[in-house]
Amino acid sequence: MGQCGEKWYILGNKIMEMPESSLFVGEFYRTIDEKGRLTIPANWRPRKNHDGSDISYLALPTPDGNITVYSPKMVTQLEARISQVSIGNMEGQKAITELMSMAHSFTCDKQGRINLNDRLVEHAKIQKDVVLIGKLSTFSLFSDEGYEKFQSSYTVDEGTKAAVFQRFGL
Repeated sequence: MGQCGEKWYILGNKIMEMPESSLFVGEFYRTIDEKGRLTIPANWRPRKNHDGSDISYLALPTPDGNITVYSPKMVTQLEARISQVSIGNMEGQKAITELMSMAHSFTCDKQGRINLNDRLVEHAKIQKDVVLIGKLSTFSLFSDEGYEKFQSSYTVDEGTKAAVFQRFGL
């Protein structure tokens, strides 16, 4: 058996086997329906655990005004890092409290739709149109205006991009 977070994770008092993870790649444009539901791309949807139970993903606000969605594997890693923040670290505890108060854990319905909580929708200024951007191990949700703003703020020359890719070993 691997380390916790590698092949298995703890859910309540059960040890669960880690499901195969999805690779979140691509760019998708979606519209929130009249009931406030957002359809997730089929290959990004949470799969079932080996015991048939639903897998939950975690959506968190980002400082730049969008939403990042974490898979169970990433949530396990995040939980390990957060658990290292001392209770005496008031600044760290305050930041965790603020972040987690806006967090949203979700599974998809049978049609692959989710509902985000109002605080996240407000944070990302999502009205109707949503852009989903894959980032390999996570994915982001932007309002259409937020994604345009992000794209216009990220203009780098090819040499700079190459240097960044090289830092990541690509």
